[in-house]
Amino acid sequence: MSGMRRISTLGFLLVGLAACQSAGEQKPAAQEQARVVKVDQDGVQRVTVLAGNYFFTPSRIIVKADTPVEIVASREAGMVPHDLVIQAPDGATLIQQDLATEPRKIAFTPRKPGKYLLYCSKKPPLMASHRERGMEGILEVLP
Repeated sequence: MSGMRRISTLGFLLVGLAACQSAGEQKPAAQEQARVVKVDQDGVQRVTVLAGNYFFTPSRIIVKADTPVEIVASREAGMVPHDLVIQAPDGATLIQQDLATEPRKIAFTPRKPGKYLLYCSKKPPLMASHRERGMEGILEVLP
């Protein structure tokens, strides 16, 4: 294969990859809605979170302080790895969990009211991080 043809093929592949990446950034409408989590009979606040190509659904979760929270998190099928990071208002990382297509339970009890960052920390080489591409949200802890 000649040098020009190889460069042309590589360019075509890169354009195709960019188009796939852009198409994958479509976020479901449900992601924009806040999820107010109710306390179950056993005293636990449970919520299911789905990670996809540069989104979390829901992207805003509202819970009560000093009440146990159980997040059942998974990611859509595919090759792209995702994780779930929850960062306290003071910058401390409370949770960092790799996600799989099989749901994983993440249990914790938020003590302080405030807005906690929720994001994916993955970053492919030579590309923007998942968080920079919009894969973030808020866990709002109410008194």
